Amino acid sequence: MEPIYLRIIKDIEAKILSGEWRPGDRIPREHDLCGNYGCSRMTVTKALSTLVQRGLVVRRRKTGSFVATPQIDRTVMDIQDIGTEAALAGFEHRYEILTWKIEIVETADASQTRGAADPGAEVLRIQCLHIVDGKPTAIERRIIYLDTVPQARSERFDTVPPAKWLLSQVPWSKAKHIIRAVCADAATARILQIERGEPCLNLIRQTWQNDHMVTYVEITHPGDRFQFAGVFHPVEGLHQSGNGAGAYP
Repeated sequence: MEPIYLRIIKDIEAKILSGEWRPGDRIPREHDLCGNYGCSRMTVTKALSTLVQRGLVVRRRKTGSFVATPQIDRTVMDIQDIGTEAALAGFEHRYEILTWKIEIVETADASQTRGAADPGAEVLRIQCLHIVDGKPTAIERRIIYLDTVPQARSERFDTVPPAKWLLSQVPWSKAKHIIRAVCADAATARILQIERGEPCLNLIRQTWQNDHMVTYVEITHPGDRFQFAGVFHPVEGLHQSGNGAGAYP
């Protein structure tokens, strides 16, 4: 006979893949599953752990197990806008510009602008919320250097999000990525509709046009709604993305 834990896996998987159980729905509690299948808690735990590994279920301490939100894969070294990534993954995307402000370098965060622009130079600071399939999926906090991209001064990004606009406007010659894990602060948690302190993925990206910085951006995703992925091939001792790199920021 088929092991009980495999029956539990198949039954839960079928309900999720059929759409009967939607992302965010609670999975029956472990003691209920034990009763339904006439098995031990260890058997149920084994089944749920397998579903977690497959990305179908998330387990939350003290609250139980839930159907996972489908994740969007981002190729680590590609430079692409979130809307395009969402569309390629079959998701609906929209965005909201939360803040738009021109300020001088001295009033901007020194860690973001140090050495990137002369004192007194102007930058455009933008905060943008990306919503995928109706759920907040990323906060984009971006600085655009107006000495390098003067046309951004009059762009309000009403119809095209900042990253996609830059992709079509400004070629770049160098890019730097930093990926890190962070905990959501109060402001981030409020915007992303998550609990303060929840784990998030944070991408810091800087791009240059020759010696001039084009943009600095920090993009923060809830940890259960996004992941980075890549395929790499060794070339002459270096590792390059198998998907290639874009030509625009």
